[in-house]
Amino acid sequence: MSAALTLGKTEHLDKFLSLVAAFHAEEGISSDEAARHAGIAPLLDGIPYGCAYLIGPPRAPIGYIVITFGWSVEFGGLDGIIDELYIRPGVRGRGIASEALIALPRALSGAGLRAIHLEVDKNNTSAIKLYRRAGFVPRDNYMFMSKSL
Repeated sequence: MSAALTLGKTEHLDKFLSLVAAFHAEEGISSDEAARHAGIAPLLDGIPYGCAYLIGPPRAPIGYIVITFGWSVEFGGLDGIIDELYIRPGVRGRGIASEALIALPRALSGAGLRAIHLEVDKNNTSAIKLYRRAGFVPRDNYMFMSKSL
């Protein structure tokens, strides 16, 4: 099974919507079709705020990853946050997510990214192991915080 990344385009919208719906249902994220469409469609249209990749063959993807872009003085420029990463349950545990996380910096290196960040549940030990294997490290004395607007 391949973790090849394909940059999402408008013709992939239905594939993304299906995968996002499955991920949100699994994680208990409350969203409807309109919200999922509003969240993913602009990324596939090429807005500069982020991008989405299908994982695996584009005709039958096994997952997806969404990156949003920002600017960091601390890291010296453009940075990204992994907003969502999903692998279909039937193919988990085969190293696909690890491969995707290792391939991601290569896919984005031409864009000048200086750092990639992510958020993980402190109790999700398997995800923490995955992210550590891919080179992500916790930042001492830092906590990701949010405020909905």
